[in-house]
Amino acid sequence: MDYGQRHIVEIEAAARIAHAFGAAGHRIQKLDLTQVGGSALTDRSMAIPVSGIQPGIPVTYVPARNTILLSLALGWAEVLGAQHIFVGANAVDYSGYPDCRPEYLNAFEQMANLATKAAVEGRRIEVRGPLLHLPKAAIVQLALQLGVDPAMTVSCYQPDAEGRACAVCDACRIRKAGFEAAGSVDSTRYTRA
Repeated sequence: MDYGQRHIVEIEAAARIAHAFGAAGHRIQKLDLTQVGGSALTDRSMAIPVSGIQPGIPVTYVPARNTILLSLALGWAEVLGAQHIFVGANAVDYSGYPDCRPEYLNAFEQMANLATKAAVEGRRIEVRGPLLHLPKAAIVQLALQLGVDPAMTVSCYQPDAEGRACAVCDACRIRKAGFEAAGSVDSTRYTRA
């Protein structure tokens, strides 16, 4: 999704990963969440926090983003006749986003099965978060076991134009801690050490 986030590199990374792993298809859909605002990820007048993870919901939370994105995925799943929607939410080592919790995904799945023709006709749709309960170290280990080079992925809130991570935003701090806890070499390209 190109939702008006600060950078395009995560969209480019998704395309590279889809190609590298032979995805049957890959689409980029545009949606302008800058019109909603309220997040440092979509409003360039708001600073990305770099002083360390603070308690509470951070300014990088994008209002209703996962609900909007999952709704679009739900529509596409129904068109395809798919019975599962997979989302990369994580509730263990995360920045406090309310739409990354198991209760949220369960509630969305319940709504999906009330609101779709597919479900009414007996084809339930499941929302799965395979990373939901894994600590970042386990996610790093899983990626490596599956042959995914984490350097192909982007989690930084403010990477440079070349896709190098800033090393100081919350996402970078959590990612670095995950590699350290996993005892793995961090292959992420950072702009600074």
